[in-house]
Amino acid sequence: MPSSVLARLPPGSVRLVAAFGLLLLVSLLVLGRRRPPGPVARTSNGGSRVFDPAALFLSLSAGANATIKADLRALTAGPHLAGTPAAAGPVAHVLGRFRAAGLRTLTREYAPLLSYPGNASSLSLLRADGSFLARLSLEEPADVGGRGGLVRPYHAYAPSGAAVAEAVFVNLGREEDYAALDKLGVGVRGRIALARRGGGYRGAVVARAAEKGAVAVLIAGRADGGVERGVVMLGGPGDPLTPGWAATVGAERLGFDNEAVKRRFPTIPSMPVPAETAAAIIRSLGGPAVPAEWKVGLGVDAGGLGPGPTLVNFTYQEDRKFEMIRDIFGIIKGSEEPDRYVILGNHRDAWTYGAVDPNSGTAALLNIAQRLGKMLQSGWKPRRSIILCSWDAEEFGMIGSTEWVEENLADLHLKAVAYLNVDCAVQGVGFFAGSTPQLDKLLVDVTRQVKDPDVMGKMVHDTWNEMNGGISIERLARTDSDFAPFVHHAGIPSMDLYYGQEFSGYHTALDSYSWMEKHGDPLFLRHLAITEIWGLLALRLADDPVLPFDYQDYASQLLEHRNGLSFLLGNSQAVNVMNGSIDDLFGAAMEALKEAKKLQQLDLYDEHARMRRRLLNDRLLLAERSFLQAEGLEGRRWFKHLLYSPPEDYESKLSFFPGIADAISRSGNLSAKEREAAIQHEVWKVSRAIQRAASVLRGDFNQQNKPSNFSSLVTP
Repeated sequence: MPSSVLARLPPGSVRLVAAFGLLLLVSLLVLGRRRPPGPVARTSNGGSRVFDPAALFLSLSAGANATIKADLRALTAGPHLAGTPAAAGPVAHVLGRFRAAGLRTLTREYAPLLSYPGNASSLSLLRADGSFLARLSLEEPADVGGRGGLVRPYHAYAPSGAAVAEAVFVNLGREEDYAALDKLGVGVRGRIALARRGGGYRGAVVARAAEKGAVAVLIAGRADGGVERGVVMLGGPGDPLTPGWAATVGAERLGFDNEAVKRRFPTIPSMPVPAETAAAIIRSLGGPAVPAEWKVGLGVDAGGLGPGPTLVNFTYQEDRKFEMIRDIFGIIKGSEEPDRYVILGNHRDAWTYGAVDPNSGTAALLNIAQRLGKMLQSGWKPRRSIILCSWDAEEFGMIGSTEWVEENLADLHLKAVAYLNVDCAVQGVGFFAGSTPQLDKLLVDVTRQVKDPDVMGKMVHDTWNEMNGGISIERLARTDSDFAPFVHHAGIPSMDLYYGQEFSGYHTALDSYSWMEKHGDPLFLRHLAITEIWGLLALRLADDPVLPFDYQDYASQLLEHRNGLSFLLGNSQAVNVMNGSIDDLFGAAMEALKEAKKLQQLDLYDEHARMRRRLLNDRLLLAERSFLQAEGLEGRRWFKHLLYSPPEDYESKLSFFPGIADAISRSGNLSAKEREAAIQHEVWKVSRAIQRAASVLRGDFNQQNKPSNFSSLVTP
C-alpha cells in the first residue's frame, strides 16, 4: 500500500493494517513452505505433481520379464567363477546396465585368499592286496550339460592330501549316523568316510568325520549326475586371513600358523564325487548291509557299509592363491536423508553358469535398477539413499559382502536402514522368505500388492499363506548368503527372498539358462514377482516418512523363542530371567508404534515434525544393533548377534540364541551345576541385549530402574 494512502488513514487503522500485513506475510511464508505430501517433481511448465512410488514402480512392469530373460541369458553365457578371467564378463554387464539406468556407479576391489583345484586329483579302487581294480570318475557325466570351461567338482579350502585306506559309508555324516555305525561295530578311524549329500553344511560333515578319525571324506553327488561343488571352510564368512577387517591390497594378513586361522581350515582332504562313483565304492564294500533308507538317491543295489575289503586310493591337490575380486555398486542419493542407506544385494559369481544361483537374482536386481532409473528421469527421488550391490566371491564364503561390511562397519552402524538380499531368486515353485522380525509386517503388506506368478487372479500373499497353512517367515540364523555379515556381524535389519525351496542342480553344471528356460521359470513370471516384491520393499524403506519397522512382532517372536527354550531345557527356571526384558520390549514397541502414528498425521514438511520423525527413525534402526555383543560369541568373536547368529553345532536344535545353544552343546562333560551356570550366564546376556533394545526404542537413558524380585534370581 502506498505511503500516501496510509497517511490519510486514522491512527488505529494504521495499526490494524500493519497487523494484517504482518499476518499475511507470515501466512504466505508458511504456505510457501508447505508442499503436498509424498515425493514431488517439477513439471515442464513449472508446476508440481505428487508421485506414488509403488504405483510408478509397478507401472513399469510391461515387458520386464523379457528384459530379465535377456539379462539372464547374457550373464550365463559361460561359467564365471570368482577370481578367474571369465568373471570379467558379468562385471562388465552389470556395470553397463547400472550406467545405462543413469545410476552413479562404484567398484571396490579386494584381494582375498581363494582356493581352486590343482592338477593332481585322482580316485581309484584297489584290491585288498593293493593291486589296481578300477579308476573312478571325478567328473560330471557328459550329458549333465557342461559346455567346457567349467571348474571340475571340488571343495574350496579342502587341503591337499593323499590316502590309501578302507572306506566306510556314513550315510549323511551326522552324529546320529555315526552312533548307528558304532552300534554295528563299524568305525571310521584311519579310514575314508563316504557320505551322501543332505547332512547339512558340507564343511561340518568333513569336520565331524575328522573328529571321528577319518583320513579323508568323499561326498556323493546327485542321482541326476550333477556333482555339487562348494566351500568347506569353517568359522564364519569372509576372507580367512583378515577376520574382522577388509582384505584390501596391502592389508594385514594373519599367517597360516595363527591358531584362529588354523581353525578355519579343514584338517583332512575331501572331494565331491558323482553318485555313480559313490555307488561303485559301496558295491565293493563288505560289512553290515546298507539300511534301505541310506540308499536314497544313490542307485545302490548291493554292497555293505564297510570297512573294506577293497581300498580307496585318494589324491587331492589344492591351489590356494590371492585373487582380485570386485564388488559393484549402483547408487541413488536420497533427497532428504542422503545419510540413510537402504541396501539391496545379490552376488554374481557362480560355481558354474549360475542361472539359478545367483544370476536369477542378478537379473532381477538389474531390472530394479532400470525401473528406478526411469523413475529418476520422471523426477522422482527417494527420501533416503538406495544402494544396489553386486557382490563377488560369495561362493567362497560370502567374501565380497563381508569384506565390504568389515571395511565400512562404523558407517553402516550409524546409517544403514536395512539390507534386502536375493540370491537364488527362482529355483522352483512357491514364495519363501527369511527376515529379522521387525520387517515381517512390511513384507506381508508388500506381497499383497504383487500378482502371483502361478495362480491367475491371486496375489503372492494369498498363495504364500495357503501354501504353508499361514504365513511362514524364517529367521536368518544361517550363513549361506550375503545377509550373513549384515545380520550376524553388523546388526542390520535384513531380509532374504526366493522362489522355490530347493533346486536339484545346485552348484552343478545343471544350473544353466537352458534349465531355467525349460523348467525353472519358462515365462519368467516368478522372476518378475521377486523383482516387484524386492523393489517395493526398497521403496517403502526409502520413502516412508516413518520407517515401517514393528518391534511388537520382534517381541512376540522372542516370547516364542523363550517358550521353545524353556521346553527344550525342561521348563528351566533359568529362562525366566528373560521375561521382564521381553515385557519391557513389548511396552517400548507399543510406545514407538503410538508415536509413529502421531507423527504420520503431522505436516510432512514441518521442521519440528521432521526432526521428531528423524529421532524416532534413528531409534528404530539402531534397536537391532542392541542385540550385538561387542566382544562376540564365546570362542567365535566374529559372530556378534546374540539372537540370530548360527550355533556352533550345525546339528543344534536351536536356530536362535546362539550363545545359549553353544553352552548347551559344550556342556556334555560338565556337572549338572556347571551346566546350569554356563547356560544361565548366556541367558543373562540375551536378557540384557533385549533390555538394551527396549531402552534404545524409548530413547530415554533416564528410565528409573524397575524393582525386581531379586530373591527369586539367586540360589543359595
